Amino acid sequence: MTLTPPPDAATPVTVSGRMFPTNRGGLCKKGWTSAELLATPGRLTTPLIRRDGELRPAAWEEAFTLIASRLSAIRHQDGPDAVAVFGGGGLTNEKAYLLGKFARLALATSRIDYNGRFCMASAAAAGKRAFGIDRGMPFPVTDLDDADAILLLGSNVAATMPPFIGHLAGVRAAGGLIVVDPRRSQTAQLTAEGGGMHLAPAPGADLVVLLGLTHIVLAEGLADLDYLGARTIGFDAVRRSVSAWWPERVQEHTGIPVAQLREVARRLARGRGTYILTGRGVEQHVDGTDTATAAINLALVLGLVGRPGSGYGTLTGQGNGQGGREHGQKCDQLPGYRSIADPADRAAVAAVWGVDPGVLPGPGVPAVELLGMLGRPDGVRALLVHGSNVVVSGPDAAAVRAGLDALDLLVVCDFVLSETAELADVVLPVTQWAEEEGTMTNLEGRVLRRRRALDPPTGVRSELDILADLAQRLGAPSVWPTSPAEVFDELARASAGGAADYSGLSHALLDAQLADDVAAHWPYPAGSTGTPRLFLERFGHPDGRARLVAVRPRALETGREVGELTLITGRLLEHYQSGAQTRRVPELVTAQPRARAELHPATAARLGIGDGEPVLIRNARGSVEATALLTAGIRIDTVFLPFHFAGRQCANLLTEAAVDPISAMPEFKRTLVTVEAGA
Repeated sequence: MTLTPPPDAATPVTVSGRMFPTNRGGLCKKGWTSAELLATPGRLTTPLIRRDGELRPAAWEEAFTLIASRLSAIRHQDGPDAVAVFGGGGLTNEKAYLLGKFARLALATSRIDYNGRFCMASAAAAGKRAFGIDRGMPFPVTDLDDADAILLLGSNVAATMPPFIGHLAGVRAAGGLIVVDPRRSQTAQLTAEGGGMHLAPAPGADLVVLLGLTHIVLAEGLADLDYLGARTIGFDAVRRSVSAWWPERVQEHTGIPVAQLREVARRLARGRGTYILTGRGVEQHVDGTDTATAAINLALVLGLVGRPGSGYGTLTGQGNGQGGREHGQKCDQLPGYRSIADPADRAAVAAVWGVDPGVLPGPGVPAVELLGMLGRPDGVRALLVHGSNVVVSGPDAAAVRAGLDALDLLVVCDFVLSETAELADVVLPVTQWAEEEGTMTNLEGRVLRRRRALDPPTGVRSELDILADLAQRLGAPSVWPTSPAEVFDELARASAGGAADYSGLSHALLDAQLADDVAAHWPYPAGSTGTPRLFLERFGHPDGRARLVAVRPRALETGREVGELTLITGRLLEHYQSGAQTRRVPELVTAQPRARAELHPATAARLGIGDGEPVLIRNARGSVEATALLTAGIRIDTVFLPFHFAGRQCANLLTEAAVDPISAMPEFKRTLVTVEAGA
């Protein structure tokens, strides 16, 4: 994306797409309108401190002094783990890296995690378990252009990242696009072209679908046994585990006809270029890691992974969803995808930071558990939030709000007054995307430069400056650079030898990307030219082999009461994440001004609800107000709500803080509710 600065203050900033392999000049509505956020009404340009119950303007010195003194007092009284940090998958690599360093050295706390726990954690855990490395796509996106068959599970890319669907043109025309989604989403509708397929299983039944497909592949002799013998371990256990999932049983539990299941398995096996891609719809469950693992098992049984022209990948959710989880925001992680519990990893990073490894805290707790500790006497008393709007995006949002209200200190860095910032004791105004230098890492592991195009408003500071200033006031060891290029160089050194090795990269090299066609895919160790395609020769485990891991459904019955529906949450084309930004863009909010609950006409008729009428969605955790949108493209036993809205329209007032035991990702996609006509 290219931003054109205005020649004078009266001329608006403009945004245009530029030719790049991943988007080929295309942007979605959010991209085309993104310049409007740079001058959005309500843009924060001065720190705010809560006085007499209201947020009032303050000087930076006053804000810093207050934060440092309160943090020091809390740490002295209750220990460093009484202070917590919550990051975001939209932060640049530099900010994510420095935030992790700040938590471990300036605060000495183990209590750090980030909102990527809500969207990428299960795919990451499954990828690391199977391959030894987590990179969303271990191949360039452009490889999809030549696919004969693509199985896309739980992702509505036509609405969430429209430029991506350009890479599906060939497979759509060939009739090889297969979409698995309980809704007939915009992406599922693309299967009508050329004879593709849409499978609409019961919510949460994706794992059973994948077990059934693997069963058919094995039963019909479609597995690549030579590949399995040469490049994997664990096949016998997986073969035994799927033997119980014959097609008729899968049909019983998922609602997918046997004939469709067999046809999908055969299409995947006969395609010359076959890919399996997963998204949040199959991962945001209490068995999300196992579901992603089942997708990987199917890809391995078919011999797809690590072969040119085929593969498995997962679609990244946030703007820096890949890079944001690589360099230290996660509770158990150090830069370069290193483990904070591993002595060698601790020593390597501590050497770069110039500290003794013993000063680094151990692993912390993941996001949902961290939010559950807020305000407890023996839990977290102070929280610093960067790039996240947890009061809207966290599960069981009412409980999250209560926890925030009970804190002794809440500090939020943002450029608008989000719903979380409205609750803060101190709000610090920070730069936006067009006002800062840095890097991002996309879904294919390609490191990209973000270049400053505009000066930020007077009074606004970068989070790199904020973290460095606070670190100095807190007496933190190490050096704290504020130049993004210098921070990146330190990140590169700290990542050297790790799974996500950036040590051969620099801002200067990345600045040559467009001119010299530099494709900076990590791992990119010093002296290399990067790794566009992982696993061509070996996987990331010490023996070089991938792991097939036998998995099984944890619970086949949901315990549904009479009249209950399954709530599915998801995204809209016009909005992004918690909506804190997109709900401030007139064109986007005009198109989607409020939450609309999608219901099947037969369900709505049974409930006495008409199209466009108000509805109330309830369960034991809360209630949500929405407007009914009747569509035959949804199962009769479900209701769909977007998660971009706040207040009484916040979908996460209903979701439960139940998590996957491996990834700690919340269950966002299967919540039991009742629906009734509203007032």
